[in-house]
Amino acid sequence: MVVIEDEETIAGAVAARLESEGFAVETAGDGPGGVELCRRLRPDLVVLDLMLPGLDGVEVCRRIQSEREVPVLMLTALDSETDLLIGLGVGADDYMTKPFSPRELVARIRALLRRAERTAAPERDLLHAGVLKLDLDARRAFVEGAEVHLTPIEFELVRRLATRPGVVYTREQLMADVWGYDEALGARTVDSHVGALRRKLGAGLVRTVHGVGYALEAAPR
Repeated sequence: MVVIEDEETIAGAVAARLESEGFAVETAGDGPGGVELCRRLRPDLVVLDLMLPGLDGVEVCRRIQSEREVPVLMLTALDSETDLLIGLGVGADDYMTKPFSPRELVARIRALLRRAERTAAPERDLLHAGVLKLDLDARRAFVEGAEVHLTPIEFELVRRLATRPGVVYTREQLMADVWGYDEALGARTVDSHVGALRRKLGAGLVRTVHGVGYALEAAPR
């Protein structure tokens, strides 16, 4: 596992906690060093700070995902929806805002690793829901025949919704099914990814049921 964080105190604390949980951890203190470390080690997961010297976390995420698909948990001191959506859009699977609970950090990392294991052997199948087609084997998405690039977590989210079009899933159900943990603390993670899906697939495809959750429309308005 690789931790890319320029604040030595945070990097050291995160590495120490993960090592106490049995993970092998290497750290980098800037963007270019993080890209090179990931290229050399090919880690199972990357914990990535958004604000880094040399290259920011968004560019680091873009570069490491372009070379090899790997789960990324982004850390940010910012709470800006724009910054978070940019990070998610280039391949980050989840994010946590500083300060964060070390226990929750470990829980989210374990959940991301479990999800990566589940999707390592893709299903040989196609899933249709109105204008949406998902190639589960190749992990590709199409809307009205045109391919749409989705990040790994976006694909898992829309796949879950598409298995039962019209059925409303709560945020808690989606957190458990897609991310692998059931704490309500991740509700904004679901909302952010749904926002990204709407921009990519069309605003009418994912319906919000206020106070409940989300559903996929088989025939979007």
